[in-house]
Amino acid sequence: MNSQNHEEHIQHSFDSYCKKILKRKTLDLYRETKRQNERTVAFSEMSERELSQLTTVDKYFTDEYIFTVLGENIFISDYELAEALNKLPQYRRDIVFMSYFFDMTDSEISQRLNMARRTVAYHRANTLNELKKLMKNEE
Repeated sequence: MNSQNHEEHIQHSFDSYCKKILKRKTLDLYRETKRQNERTVAFSEMSERELSQLTTVDKYFTDEYIFTVLGENIFISDYELAEALNKLPQYRRDIVFMSYFFDMTDSEISQRLNMARRTVAYHRANTLNELKKLMKNEE
């Protein structure tokens, strides 16, 4: 076999190899596309429940109200609740925040505010009742 025939043979072998690779790659891409199309569902074909699972709502700080208690910021995103809390005196609002946001007991709150424990319990109960009334009036 002379060198020119040998080179032609190598070129044909390489050409054949490249064609096989391209055919196989094309088949792989075709199969993958077919598989993806079988799994793909159009938004118009989805139920409301399925669509709601795909959505999210961004909440930004502009929609939140900030109250500061014990040097900590408390974020309230409900407008009616924030308005009702703003109508309360500071010390009563602090008692509610310490109780529900900081999980402090009446004894711990009374020590922090220099009040009797029963006074704290009384103010907390009255404040919650007042909040209920304020929130019902706003509806």
